[in-house]
Amino acid sequence: MTQPRVDRPAPAGDLQAAQERRRAARGLLRTPLVTDEDDDSAALLRLVRRHRDELTRTFADGLGYRLVVEPGAARLFKAGLGDDASRPLRRRSGRPFGPRGYALLCLTLAALTRCKTQLLVDELVAEVRSAAGDAGLDVDLDAIADRRALHGALLALVDLGVLTERDGDLEHWAEQRTLSLLDVRRDRLGLLVAAPLASATGPRELLDVAALPSASGGARVAVRRRLVETPVLSVTDLTEDQAEWWRRNRNRERDWFADRFGLDLELRAEGALAVDPLDELTDAPFPGTGSARHLALLWLERLVEVARPAARSADTADRVWWWLGPDVVARAAEDVLAEWGAGLRREHRDNPQAARAEATDVLTDAGLVRPDPGGGWWLHAAAARYAARPTLAAAAPSGEASLFDDEEGQ
Repeated sequence: MTQPRVDRPAPAGDLQAAQERRRAARGLLRTPLVTDEDDDSAALLRLVRRHRDELTRTFADGLGYRLVVEPGAARLFKAGLGDDASRPLRRRSGRPFGPRGYALLCLTLAALTRCKTQLLVDELVAEVRSAAGDAGLDVDLDAIADRRALHGALLALVDLGVLTERDGDLEHWAEQRTLSLLDVRRDRLGLLVAAPLASATGPRELLDVAALPSASGGARVAVRRRLVETPVLSVTDLTEDQAEWWRRNRNRERDWFADRFGLDLELRAEGALAVDPLDELTDAPFPGTGSARHLALLWLERLVEVARPAARSADTADRVWWWLGPDVVARAAEDVLAEWGAGLRREHRDNPQAARAEATDVLTDAGLVRPDPGGGWWLHAAAARYAARPTLAAAAPSGEASLFDDEEGQ
């Protein structure tokens, strides 16, 4: 008679190690360049160093990402999804970098490779001019537009720990040409560029080569990258090989993402949604707090109500992205604004068009809608999981009850 198998519980030390590896992996996904500049970063770097070998295997085998760990920094080279403008580098103000900003960032990196390890900002600007001349680019650093773009690049490099302001006033350099003495961390400079530059013939090839999954990873790496980089996975966006691999392995993938990164995969016929229970890993939280996100949630619910009856009876492939005409989208927004608009923050009450534009950006960043130039929207099936239950909050000190909290716009 066969005796029933009794699995012994894993040693407590293994559980602790698994939790530490998960925290380190999540930290690297959230902040691909980890330094020891502050206590939190230094603690994360210690975890990464402690579990370096296992993390290196996880990222290499599972996602095709390269992890480099050095004494004062760790860098996860996330290859991304290629030509994708949805996650730009942002300035401190929150505005995305434009083409000019990226060009000046690259010129600054080139200039820093041949600079001293300590220099005045004006010396660095001279080197950037020289690099622009070598590259044959028309850059006028006496013009305010290019100076502001360069200023954004310098501040981004400060935030990344490549530049450190030892003395001066770099914050006001663009407008007032203030002086500043900068230290250059060459060890971190070498960790910034994610793809080989020598063989690239243009920016598009540079992005495509970096995003190319490894030959050994195939469909597995490609699908996992989609779920890590964008939380919404659509079966219609997969190639035939990827779709076949996903059908066979999607239940096992739910365990893999939970074990390595603490992410919950919601599996659906139309694809999957990666949900972070701790709400830490996304740079575009949804629903989230604030007037624009609440308006987006109410708007989305209204559109789902319109789409649901017909979408339910459609084929799976046809309901992944469901078309809604411009009149339907506009009418839903008008209905929501008429019912709940009084609870918007003042800027949105005064300018409903701006409120709609911000709410549209929220839903687009979340991967739930794809607007087209004609005003219509493609609505993703995952939108149906969001059901708003609006209630009026308790009366504020002013005596006026509001649907929306006041975290934004104060």
